[in-house]
Amino acid sequence: MKKVFLETYGCQMNVADSGLIVHVLEGAGFQLTEDVSEATLVLLNTCAVRERAEERVSSRLQQLAALKRVRPDLVLGVTGCMPKHLGEAMRTRMPHVDLLVGPDSYRRLPELVEEAAQRPTVDLRLDRDEDYADLDPIAIEGLNAFVPIMRGCDRFCAFCVVPLTRGREKSLPLAEVLRQIESAVARGAKQVTLLGQTVNSYHDGEHDFVDLLRATARVAGLSRVRFTSPHPSDFRDEVFELMAETPVLCPQIHLPVQSGSDRVLGVMKRGYTRGDFSALVGRIRAILPEAGLSTDVIVGFPTETEAEFEETLSLMEETQFDSAFLFRYSPRSGTYAYRHLPDDVPDAVKARRLDRLIARQEAISTDRYRRFIGRDVEVLVEGPSRRNPEHVVGKSHDGKTVIACGPRAAGALVTVRVAEATSHTLRGEGVQDASVGSFCTPVGT
Repeated sequence: MKKVFLETYGCQMNVADSGLIVHVLEGAGFQLTEDVSEATLVLLNTCAVRERAEERVSSRLQQLAALKRVRPDLVLGVTGCMPKHLGEAMRTRMPHVDLLVGPDSYRRLPELVEEAAQRPTVDLRLDRDEDYADLDPIAIEGLNAFVPIMRGCDRFCAFCVVPLTRGREKSLPLAEVLRQIESAVARGAKQVTLLGQTVNSYHDGEHDFVDLLRATARVAGLSRVRFTSPHPSDFRDEVFELMAETPVLCPQIHLPVQSGSDRVLGVMKRGYTRGDFSALVGRIRAILPEAGLSTDVIVGFPTETEAEFEETLSLMEETQFDSAFLFRYSPRSGTYAYRHLPDDVPDAVKARRLDRLIARQEAISTDRYRRFIGRDVEVLVEGPSRRNPEHVVGKSHDGKTVIACGPRAAGALVTVRVAEATSHTLRGEGVQDASVGSFCTPVGT
């Protein structure tokens, strides 16, 4: 029996791609295993957005090299953005790796694996036409299905490797997206997350993002629909208006800002100003007052001054994001910033700025979460809490993690009365099942 062991690194798009990889390999007779020692094929599906992600994969490959020495017949491969970013130089650095496959070559994996069993094999070609339509690349985690609606990116932000590793933007036909969603629902999904590098720029030549959201919301059996990650410049108010009038469309929006300085945003080639971004946030909150907003921020971008970092701090204070993903800048070869901008902010300064930003955001998040104490929130139960199986964990409509007493079956929509809040979690004093109408024992007892 051919068995594949697969580890996934990086974003939700990589999780979805891992679902595609498993689907293709299962069609060729492979069986997925969680025991690396019994695998005949080991794949790491990787990310290249940040240097730290590549370092984690390199470290893991060194561990797997020991397994390869004991079992020389084992095929060890790396898929995704990291091999596309580093190219064949990765084989020179890691000669124990047999197979390098880029994001547009997964359809050919069975024959590439067969070739790699005989000789080192590399396929890093980008294919302008490959969108994996007609396959079933859905990754389902619990009740949530990750559904890629587009691949690649046309934005070319100064710091980002995505257009280099995943190619230019291409959208799946709306009918194909709906087919994949219906397939996921048939396999038990209650929620879908629509994925794209700039998901709200979706356009299949006839239908745009609003059309897709409207059609997705009509799929029978779906309790919730989410999407990530949009680009601030590609939003129309019609999206928010549709979300406001359609309960299944969750009021959760990830809105990467990257910097609060107009000059830095310009150098980053983001395509909007601080004023544009603030106006967008204002429109979202006017139309969707209960929207949960999150963001991405990079500190220490080349030439960023202390005053410009303070502008980012002030934007975070003004905007009051519910949560944020905060990073130090790391140069990515091939990007505009790598080729044209000196990485001139010292690491110690980057670290200090990041610590300040994290501390400020933690305080903001705590305040935002505490607003829910005493309120009832609807939660889609995902399953038992890892720390206490007598409690359940799930997500609120606006994307917050909620823990409350159980038991309740995964997939149930329940009402939780919030008793406590941290900067990352709401805790409920009781769960009310809409069909039962009664609260159970408080979490703290």
